[in-house]
Amino acid sequence: MDALIRFSEYYGVAIDTLIKVDLSTLSESQFSQLERGYDIYVKGSNLRVLATTVGEDNEENIELVNEKAKAGYTTGFADPEYISILPTFRLPFLSKQKKYRSFQVSGDSMLPIPDGSYVTGEFVQDWSTIRNHHAYILLTKEDGVVFKVVENKIEKEGILTLHSLNPLYEPYDVKVDDIREVWKFVNYISSEVPEPNKEKDDLAQEVEKLKRQVQAIQMTLNFREQ
Repeated sequence: MDALIRFSEYYGVAIDTLIKVDLSTLSESQFSQLERGYDIYVKGSNLRVLATTVGEDNEENIELVNEKAKAGYTTGFADPEYISILPTFRLPFLSKQKKYRSFQVSGDSMLPIPDGSYVTGEFVQDWSTIRNHHAYILLTKEDGVVFKVVENKIEKEGILTLHSLNPLYEPYDVKVDDIREVWKFVNYISSEVPEPNKEKDDLAQEVEKLKRQVQAIQMTLNFREQ
C-alpha cells in the first residue's frame, strides 16, 4: 500500500487507475489527459476510457458516426471492435493532442445548422469543465446522440439542461447518470448553404429605406436654404 501511494503521488495518477486500468492500452491523447490531471478517479467517479482508432502513423483518427450508425453507437460506443469499423478521416487544423469524433445530426432543432450536417466534437473527460451556453454532442441513455447548447448544473443539481438553437423547441434536463459521453463542439460540415436570415434582411431593407428618406429630406432643406 505504501508503494502504491508513492507511485500515485509521484505520477499524479489515482491508485484506482493504477490498479484497474491497463495503461498500456491508452492512446497518446488519453495519456496526455492523465498527465494534465484529468483523472476522473481522483474526483470520485469512474474513469471514462475511450475506445479509439489510430492510423498507420500511430496518430488518432476522427471516427465518423453517420445517421445509420447512430443506433449502434448507443450500445457499441465503448466496444473497440465496433469503433474499429467506423469510417475515419483527419482534419489537419485540429490538435493532435486531443481526441475528436464526428456525428451526423438530424432534424431542425439546431437550425441554422442544417439537417444532415456532420458536427465534430472534442472528447470531454471531466464533465465539470462543461461551459454554460456552449454547444456539445452528448450520448444519452434515452435519446442516443443529441446535439445541444448546454447549461451545466451538475454541481448543484446533478443535471445538464439542454437547449436548442431553434426557439420552437423547449429546453429539457438530463441527469448525469443518463449520460454516457460528452463531446465539445468544434466545427460542422454541410453540403447545404444556410437559409438567409429574412428578419435581418427585412431590417436592412427598412434601414436603407429610412436612409434614403433622410437624404431626400436633407436635400429638400438644403434647396430651401439656397
